[in-house]
Amino acid sequence: MTALDFSTTLGNAWFPAPTFTASGCASSGRELSQFFDLSDIGGVVTKSVMMKARTGRPTPRMAETPSGMLNSIGLQGPGIDAFIAKDIPFLIEQRSRIIVSIAGETVEEYSTLARKLRSVSGISAIEVNISCPNVENRGLVFACDPEASKRVIDGVRRTIGGELPIIAKLSPDVTDLPSIARGVVDAGADALALINTVLGMVINVDTMRPHLGGKTGGLSGPAIRPIAVRAIYQVHAAMPQVPILGMGGVTSGKDALEMIAAGASGISIGTASFGNPTAIMSIQNELKELLVTKGFTSMRQAIGFAHRPEEV
Repeated sequence: MTALDFSTTLGNAWFPAPTFTASGCASSGRELSQFFDLSDIGGVVTKSVMMKARTGRPTPRMAETPSGMLNSIGLQGPGIDAFIAKDIPFLIEQRSRIIVSIAGETVEEYSTLARKLRSVSGISAIEVNISCPNVENRGLVFACDPEASKRVIDGVRRTIGGELPIIAKLSPDVTDLPSIARGVVDAGADALALINTVLGMVINVDTMRPHLGGKTGGLSGPAIRPIAVRAIYQVHAAMPQVPILGMGGVTSGKDALEMIAAGASGISIGTASFGNPTAIMSIQNELKELLVTKGFTSMRQAIGFAHRPEEV
């Protein structure tokens, strides 16, 4: 079998494999560590952590949908101090590469979270989840507001300096994703996470009311994969030098390779793990085999392949 360099980079961070957990789908990896060694994948992207502990949204919080699921968890979590005290040491003990996802309600909150993480060793990168409502601007989601997005990333970059890579997680619920992406890169993001869930809703026809306690929720799973592939392709076409962590309905090595060909440097697996906790390992093995079968000697050779002119 041809030797394959399976590694990838996001900013200045190196990872031995291009496969990651998706934020929010595996907490900090404790549950998945029962099924495989966390050091065998590219890295763990933690559930987005906020300043204070949160109980999340009212129930019900989830609904099955055709080829996917709708969730309205509401960023439930322990808060940054408990996270640093408990979750980071666990992941370091597991020899996992760690991407900490942060979320805030104000621009200043993101900077404060970054300040707390700045002195924590063992972190490979910070994912800045700007797909959250901005309480200072009538609840408008940061990632849907170009100026607010830039202010968040600029604040985090100024706080942590140039050491840790910043991955900006963007929402697909915008009309011009490449321009939002360009704005956050100009503000200091080293890479982009595409895509977050798509906003959706389910009505319970028995009660004739919204099914979810929070009314709307994020749609994930295979139903959104074509949206994710389109988003990755468009952003890579606009900024081919910017690494993209692709996600959205990946359930097989073929799905992962599709996103890599569109321009992703890495792949996050989320919803698939709910039905099969070892999905990420299966996807990783399938992707490796596909790359070798197609004659690639490194994963990086396949990044953005779909953009290359066809040979005559």
